[in-house]
This record gives sequence, structure tokens and C-alpha cells, in this order.
Amino acid sequence: MRWFRRKRDRPPIDESSAYARSYGDRGQEVKVVKLPPRRPRFPVLMSGEELRRRFEERLAKRDEDER
Repeated sequence: MRWFRRKRDRPPIDESSAYARSYGDRGQEVKVVKLPPRRPRFPVLMSGEELRRRFEERLAKRDEDER
């Protein structure tokens, strides 16, 4: 009795073939659309570098106040 079966090497399949195997053919009711990029929800007030610098200043000030 063999416990392990040797799998046959299969050639790789492309994405569209994998989708067809998983979900079947795409019907007429499915339509792929490209959406424009989203606009920012709010304006950015400062850069990440500026935020980091201000945070370090607050930490330094807190250390000075504790002494």
C-alpha cells in the first residue's frame, strides 16, 4: 500500500486561466472599470519629517521638566 502519491508536474497557468478555473467564465453582467485616483480627504498640514522633529522637541522638553 502506498501512502504518498506522486503528483504529476503540471505547467504553470496564467491568471485568467486560474480565475476561469476558480469562478467560471465571466458573464456579461460583470464589467471591469478603472476608477480615477481618490483625492486626499484633507490637506496635509506638515510633512512626516516636520512631525518627527516636533515630537523629538516635545520629548526633550519633557525630559528637561522632569529634572
